Amino acid sequence: MTIPRPEYPRPQFVREDWLCLNGPWQFEIDQADSGIDRGLLDRELEREIVVPFPPESEASGIGCCDLMEAVWYRRDVDIPADWAGRKVLLHFQAVGTDATVWVNGQEVVRHRGCWTGFVADLAGVAGPGERAIIALRARFDTRTTGPHGKQHNASPTSIASHDCCRSTGIWQTVWLEPVNELHLNRPRITPDVANRKFRITQPVSQNRKGSTIRATLLWEGKELSSAEVAADADLSPSLDLVVPEDQLHLWDVGEGNLYDITLELLDADGTVVDRADAYAGLRSVTIDGMKVLINGRSVFQRLVLDQGQYLDTRLTAPSDEALLKDLEITLAAGFNGSRFHEKVFEERSLYHADRLGLLVWGEFGDWGWNLQDPNIEMTTQWLEELERDYNHPCIIGWCGLNETVEEISDEIRPIDDITRAMFLAAKAMDSSRIVLDSSGHAHRAAATDVWDSHDYDFASKPDEWAAHHDQLAEGQPHVNAPSWLSKPINGPYGGQPYFCSEIGGVWWAPRNKELGRSESWGYGERPETLERYLELFKFYCDRFLDHPLIFGYCWTQLTDTGSEQNGVVYQDRTDKLDLDLLREIQSRQAAIESGRE
Repeated sequence: MTIPRPEYPRPQFVREDWLCLNGPWQFEIDQADSGIDRGLLDRELEREIVVPFPPESEASGIGCCDLMEAVWYRRDVDIPADWAGRKVLLHFQAVGTDATVWVNGQEVVRHRGCWTGFVADLAGVAGPGERAIIALRARFDTRTTGPHGKQHNASPTSIASHDCCRSTGIWQTVWLEPVNELHLNRPRITPDVANRKFRITQPVSQNRKGSTIRATLLWEGKELSSAEVAADADLSPSLDLVVPEDQLHLWDVGEGNLYDITLELLDADGTVVDRADAYAGLRSVTIDGMKVLINGRSVFQRLVLDQGQYLDTRLTAPSDEALLKDLEITLAAGFNGSRFHEKVFEERSLYHADRLGLLVWGEFGDWGWNLQDPNIEMTTQWLEELERDYNHPCIIGWCGLNETVEEISDEIRPIDDITRAMFLAAKAMDSSRIVLDSSGHAHRAAATDVWDSHDYDFASKPDEWAAHHDQLAEGQPHVNAPSWLSKPINGPYGGQPYFCSEIGGVWWAPRNKELGRSESWGYGERPETLERYLELFKFYCDRFLDHPLIFGYCWTQLTDTGSEQNGVVYQDRTDKLDLDLLREIQSRQAAIESGRE
């Protein structure tokens, strides 16, 4: 069969040699999680699944949306003999949720978290020219606390629920790569627009005496500068690549200008023992009063909520082209950025956003955690995401939490600790971007770079909704205050830049009858005509574009998702609205961009 999702899964750090392990694997549902006792580790499994599609999806060949307490995978792989002299790394880009991996009967790695990848070093277990029998057990119980995003404990039955069917087990690419004992680890590349340079922090596997790191900067294949640094005196050596003044190409909105970077590791005699190709965008993100600046220029953020769910493949995009198409739809509708919502998107999504010049807010799939439990796995997985995606210029902001709701108490509560921890983790890992402590509802951290709210209260009653943001000039931003709470959920507003990170959500489902769907969901009253929908869209956009103190909005949402029938396109990505009309409505300059006070 044709290998699904055959493209290189880590475009920010590319090596020449690798082997994609997508395609048929043995598979078995372990409903009682008794697989170890029943010998599943040591025998052939009953069924076959197509990796990387989750077993809930039709594309996987399984199509089971019932609860699966645990699932098992198995595959025999002949490691290429021409990798001789190198050790082999086994990569899993994402597995939901608790994964344990054995190779040739020996446990090699375990990992918790459905959003980020992990790697097993097969040294001493299986090497070039040998067979590796890979077994993986994945446990995923959304009934317990743990960040699983918008994944239900079974196929959703209530349209009041925003949850989607789960994606259990492997849902991104599995692959092998060979490396020398002395090799490069993933770098951290920080743009410095003011000084026209990139600062590269390049960790290495070991600090072998006399070893050197060499980095080269290129634009359209032409070498612009290079630098070297000793690799034997620091665990993470740093070096700068300077951009010549006549070769300054800023990464900006709609301008995905990317420099290529070649990274080489040389041993004491000058032999190149490892090489990887990377890229970077030169851009800055700063704050000036109520404005968020990109490269020193106020940019109004016309964002759309993107949940990254697919009809036949669930969390997994059916193809690389599908990832790109979602971003092209975003731009065609006049949005200049996305909130990647309640899901950590594939690295290739970020790669395409980098190339297109699309703004992205990096978000964590935090839903599922217990507000009463500090839950250390939250910050652990959040740190993994921050580390993985640091180099992508498209990401201009981080937000680790979404719609946390709990009344302020006289006591310091776990929600206060986790909100602060997620914010501080992002700031410690990345000082080059803005960080929002929690999207919508409870702002509990002692500080947040920006402030926001979600405003669906009067989704089809614009006259009532309009007053929500009129008091911002007096230091009173709109506050999410659910009617069932008696006490505030927010700490004091500190005058930070403000945006409305969820608006709209207008219920528009003209194909419901055609599709035989009797139930669907959206915010507010469903408009009776397309003209009324466009009136609402224009009203919301104009309200924010006209406001001199608001730096952006995020429209809900890009695609229909499950029972939520409020996308600008259907979930199968076919047209629902005239995207040209949406783009025209959003195309004028915002007040905060023009500097009007």
